Amino acid sequence: MSSKKIQAASFANKDVEVVGREIVYHGFFKMEKVELRHRLFKGGWTESLSREIFVRGQAVAAIMYDPENHLVGLVEQFRVGALDILQGNLTSSPWLYEVVAGMTEVDESPREVILRELVEEAGMVPDKLLPICEYFTSPGGTNETLVLFCALGNLRHVGGIHGLPSENEDIKVIVLPEKEVFDQLYEGRFSNAATLICLQWLLMNREGISNDENDMQKPSDE
Repeated sequence: MSSKKIQAASFANKDVEVVGREIVYHGFFKMEKVELRHRLFKGGWTESLSREIFVRGQAVAAIMYDPENHLVGLVEQFRVGALDILQGNLTSSPWLYEVVAGMTEVDESPREVILRELVEEAGMVPDKLLPICEYFTSPGGTNETLVLFCALGNLRHVGGIHGLPSENEDIKVIVLPEKEVFDQLYEGRFSNAATLICLQWLLMNREGISNDENDMQKPSDE
C-alpha cells in the first residue's frame, strides 16, 4: 500500500474574506448569516455570497463495545429530525438507534465530554477509550464537528432507561450481539452517520481490540 500523503487543501482561511456576520435566530440552536467572498480555483475571487450557518460547535460520540462478550451497545431515543420521514430503507419511526453523544462545553476536552455522557446516557464507565476519527457532520450548512470514540467495557449488565430529566431526555440502552449488528448494518436501522462510521470502524478493527491494556493491539488504519 502506498504511503504517499493526500495533497493538502488548495486554499486556507486567509483565502476567505468575511464581509459581514449576523445572528438571525437564537433559540435552542443558533443560526448565523454570513456575507463573504473566496478565491476561485481558476483565479480571482467570487462575488459577495450570502450563506446561513447552523451553529453547533463540537460534538463527541462513542460506540460501546464489549470485546470479551462480543456485544455492541447503542442508545435509542426520539429525534425530531426523523419525524414523518420514510425514504428508501430508512425507518419511518423517529426513535433511532444511535451512539452515545453530547456537546462540548467551554474548557471541556472531547474525552471529558464522552466520559460524562456515557454515564448520563448509558450508566457506563468504560475501561478504555479508543479514538476513531473527527469529521464535519454537514459542512455545507453547519459548523459542527464530531469526535468519535470506541468505549470498551463489560456490557452484560449495562441497560435500562437513562438521561437527564432537566433536558427532557428519555434514552433507552440497547445491547446486541455484534454478529446481529454487523449482519444488519446496511438495512436501515442504523441510519445516521456517526453510528455507521463507528460500526464500520468496529467491524474492521474488532479483532485487534481487548479490554486488557497489556493485550491491546493497535487498531488497523488501513
